[in-house]
Amino acid sequence: MKKSYRVKRNTDFQAIFEQGKSKANRKFVVYYLEKDQPHFRAGLSVSKKLGNAVVRNRTKRKIRHCLQEFSAHLAQNVDMVIIARKGVEDLDYQDVQNNLRHVLKLANIYQEGFTSEQKD
Repeated sequence: MKKSYRVKRNTDFQAIFEQGKSKANRKFVVYYLEKDQPHFRAGLSVSKKLGNAVVRNRTKRKIRHCLQEFSAHLAQNVDMVIIARKGVEDLDYQDVQNNLRHVLKLANIYQEGFTSEQKD
């Protein structure tokens, strides 16, 4: 995932938490805020409670890879923060993908029939 697709600054995270909406399932919480921009941006949060640095980085890589696969189906005018809950570190890639797709559908960020042209 390119750096332009990431939420990095603390002020952006705070704006999403304070002004945005949230949806959750058992494994993920998604905070999202609609913005006027050409593509979506995502920030990830994986707590130290989930495990050591190796486990946390592996979890973030799985989430980033899922977002990359979903990019054609995601709403492009949204900033989101994805928070991994306890138990995600034990899931295999397919389960992470299914749970993440589920919570993004709840937030109306992921649309099955929707495809957008990505400019890379």
